[in-house]
Amino acid sequence: MTAPTRPAPTAPTAWLDTVRFVALGDSLTEGVGSPVGDGWRGWSALLAPALAADPSQVRHRNLAVSGAQAADLTTSQLPAALSLRPHLAAVVIGGNDTLRAGFDIGRTAAALDATLGALTGQGAVLLTACLPDAGVLLGLPGPLARPLARRMAAVNAVVHELSQRHQAVHLHLATMPWLADRALLSADRLHPSPAGHLLIARRFHDLLAEAGHPLGPPPAAVAAPPPPGRGADLWWLATRGTAWLARRSVDLLPGLLGLAVTETVHRLRGSAAVLDARSLAATEAALAALPPP
Repeated sequence: MTAPTRPAPTAPTAWLDTVRFVALGDSLTEGVGSPVGDGWRGWSALLAPALAADPSQVRHRNLAVSGAQAADLTTSQLPAALSLRPHLAAVVIGGNDTLRAGFDIGRTAAALDATLGALTGQGAVLLTACLPDAGVLLGLPGPLARPLARRMAAVNAVVHELSQRHQAVHLHLATMPWLADRALLSADRLHPSPAGHLLIARRFHDLLAEAGHPLGPPPAAVAAPPPPGRGADLWWLATRGTAWLARRSVDLLPGLLGLAVTETVHRLRGSAAVLDARSLAATEAALAALPPP
């Protein structure tokens, strides 16, 4: 998969002579879990004003779309991002890839490499992140969680490699204390809460500061509700969660159940290492298939 070769449109006048920041990705970057009015105010919106001493000199565009996969970057989000000629570009995606029956680490790697390469080709500073495992966040049983963990590990390995290749400012989002601090997760247990989005924004700010980028003060604190209790978790499951599970059941669940059966058989035979080896080999092959940097 290659990035678009058409000349990018000229950036709007309001975007000239400013710090231009665009964010690409899925619901995590869209801001799901941190509501404001009728929309979301996620980590990229919290980070944007802190990217310059004068927040009015920062132009922020969030192109992320809930449900997006890596392949969606090159077909929809990337052309819009390139047209804005950003100074900084966040690309945080991959979780939805692992939650689809047709998961293909080769396709994910190719789309990410094309996107990151196109943005750095314009001189943008990249922000990337590895992601926590959805199965762990949701507390799924082992036979269901392990196949998802294997997929997430493959995506994160690709993100780590490509972050180094394209010299991105990389946040180890997967190692943040999501399970240790319930206040960081929203009621759906998959997306950050307002406190979680603020923590991501501040961590990115720290990394940019360490890399020597001129910045303003760290992202300001936001009003955050108390951590979701058991009642809020159950309410989400009974309302929005039911719809989410129904959509995923059509796509993911049949394939995931098949993976769970395979996982169980290999566990009983003592050959689970074979599955790990296959995943590792597929990841290495995906990276080897990419064009040279």
